[in-house]
Amino acid sequence: MSNPVSELRADEGAVRVFAQYERDFTEEADVVVVGSGPGGAVVAKQLAEVGWRVVLIEEGPPFTPDDFELDGSISMARTMREGGLRTTQGTFMPTMQAICVGGGSLVNSAICVRAPEFVLDEWCNSYQLEQTTRADLDPHYDAVGEFLGIAPTPERVLGKRNTLFRKGCDALGYTSEPISRNVRGCRGSGECFTGCRSRAKQSMDITYVPAAIRDGALVLTSARVEHVITDGKRATGVEGRIVAPFSGKTSHRFRVDAKVVVLAAGCMATPLILMKSGDLANRSGQVGRNLRFHPGVAITGFFEEVVDPAFGATQGYHSLQFLRDGYKLETLWAPPAILAVRMPGSGHELKQRLAQARHCAVWDAITSCNRSIGRVKIRRGSPNPDLIWHLDPGDVKILAHSLYTLAEIFFAAGAHTIVPGVHGIPDEIKSLDEAQILRNKRFHPGDFVTGGNHSFCTTRMHGDPARGVVDEFGRCHDMENLYIADTGVYPQCPSVNPMWTGMALAHRTAGVIAAEH
Repeated sequence: MSNPVSELRADEGAVRVFAQYERDFTEEADVVVVGSGPGGAVVAKQLAEVGWRVVLIEEGPPFTPDDFELDGSISMARTMREGGLRTTQGTFMPTMQAICVGGGSLVNSAICVRAPEFVLDEWCNSYQLEQTTRADLDPHYDAVGEFLGIAPTPERVLGKRNTLFRKGCDALGYTSEPISRNVRGCRGSGECFTGCRSRAKQSMDITYVPAAIRDGALVLTSARVEHVITDGKRATGVEGRIVAPFSGKTSHRFRVDAKVVVLAAGCMATPLILMKSGDLANRSGQVGRNLRFHPGVAITGFFEEVVDPAFGATQGYHSLQFLRDGYKLETLWAPPAILAVRMPGSGHELKQRLAQARHCAVWDAITSCNRSIGRVKIRRGSPNPDLIWHLDPGDVKILAHSLYTLAEIFFAAGAHTIVPGVHGIPDEIKSLDEAQILRNKRFHPGDFVTGGNHSFCTTRMHGDPARGVVDEFGRCHDMENLYIADTGVYPQCPSVNPMWTGMALAHRTAGVIAAEH
């Protein structure tokens, strides 16, 4: 790896990388923040800005453009937990979580969507929340949006893969719009998944984390937090081990003593830390439970015209029309080796399909499967969790319905063939009449090729301490100074891409911490 210190270091703060650790050590802070993804980075920056001594801890290493690998399999092995091969048990589904400075913001598509009013109203009504309506969160959305330059994807970087989606939606009378993203100067290279080499994507490692460093924060990378240290109902810090990038081999021990502890390690890592800390903050019994995803399905469509799908914003257009029906439609691109997983056939047959890649587009649906619930459990002898999750039969219908809608849009846009990648139906469908099978067939959970990279609810917020881990401001009900600032606090699926909502909640949590401690 190239040296990332020069990119992240500032005169007022510092970042430490694996090669710099020589012995066991202890640090002191006003607040220790665990996790440098969208939630943790926001909290670290906001508190450093008002003069707090901040230590931000990240288990993964920092990356620079010289470290980005365009080969999807290599990139996943370096930037994702369990080498990008993490899956759920019960219903098998791949799920990818990043392990790097910036967290998921380094490798996601930069999609920024505010949670719909009806979703937040449902959260408030069903989980006894009083100040988490859209009106309550909009000022925090605004603050994050201004800092990151969130704006709709401009026409010049859409490319045909995105404009064909718009064409199909327009033909059917379905609403669609350019996706708002945290980018500045996007070139439409379609490399979001493997890291933005142009540094147009405003990921946390080039925005919020350096801002925190400029205001004095210390960033410890390659540092895995294993326990929260407590004294009665107060958290007094965290402790853990230094881990080598990619191999995870442990070396030195560390401890950070702090007046306030914020866990933002992600929906799966945060509950592990709590469980390994003596089942901390779990009077409700909800830590690690209620695991939910946005299972995603996709269709590849082939056109007579050249599409050149590698050009254009990775995910530049979407339709929000069907949110109340349980799904959101998007355009998509990823390295062909990754997309090929969704394609049927092998050998010469698969090779022929891939040879037509210049004529294809890939569009996907993310689904709000609130009936499909799982849990995070400790995996004996491993720092990684066991993820138990089952796709509910009622949610299977949402997946099938979303695929049919994608088929409608493809054929309305002029596709001559679609490949839905669903077991039990033809590999190729050449008309909307043939696609009726997606509406009429009874499917089973294992029939779909799904992926669930949006995950939530394992430390959910609830107004009743007996039914939730945190309150709506991220405060753990059972502890005086322990907070959670990641998507685990969501009480249900947000129906849209979760990053902006997570950052808005984290922004609010930082303000609460600054005011109360």
